Amino acid sequence: MHHILVPIGSTESARNTLQFAIDFAAEIQAKIFVFRAYSSFSKAGTMINIDSIIERETNLYIKTLLNTVDTKDVEIKMISAKGNVVESVLSIDEEIGIDLIILGAKSNSIRQEIFLGKTAGSLVKRTELPMLTVPDGYKFVPIKSILMAFKSGIVKKRASLKPLQFIVENFKAKVDILLVKTPNYTEEDMQLDKAVDKLKSSLTITENATTFQGVLEHINSFNSGLLCVFRRKRGFFMKLWEKSTILKSEFYTNVPLLIIKGK
Repeated sequence: MHHILVPIGSTESARNTLQFAIDFAAEIQAKIFVFRAYSSFSKAGTMINIDSIIERETNLYIKTLLNTVDTKDVEIKMISAKGNVVESVLSIDEEIGIDLIILGAKSNSIRQEIFLGKTAGSLVKRTELPMLTVPDGYKFVPIKSILMAFKSGIVKKRASLKPLQFIVENFKAKVDILLVKTPNYTEEDMQLDKAVDKLKSSLTITENATTFQGVLEHINSFNSGLLCVFRRKRGFFMKLWEKSTILKSEFYTNVPLLIIKGK
């Protein structure tokens, strides 16, 4: 894991998210790319290059933010781009290769009931990139315990496990597997993929109507520093992924959430 992208909004949580990402990167010797998108509205008849002004202001915002954090000798690059956040992120990935996106769960939303904001939700919904969402105010601590939850042990795309495998290896973290047996389960679903089985420190099998309910019931039983879920059609956020925002009433975790593409 070499390149970490940190999309930055304009909320007070931006500094906390950036510091978390820097602390995380310092532990694994990764490079940080701080990214902020901007848009402009052209006005007929004007001779002023509005785009260049907004780009300068965007870069100034990033520099000002960087001056408020402890960079810990981590290599940090700034990226500003005009246009849609998702399209910009995809372009950045094509150019430099993104191994992980770290961003605040609430993004730019000021609504307290929002857990996953529009930016985060759109990136989860419309990209294949692994994401680590950071709760508001959460401070980085080395990851020692991970709860991985799903309702099928089938993994057809083993490359999706790389971010998790990397974290486990570098932080020497243990992985507690929560396998949720839902009403429509198959025997194949109950068999762990070999790569997942190799990662596990413990296995808990529970019966619930949905994976979502299984996690809500058991998450407090594990003293985990990270929750890991698959983003797949039969997965954890099956309905939630259809939207670009997720309310705290629908789901909430007070530890970072690692979202990986399962199929």
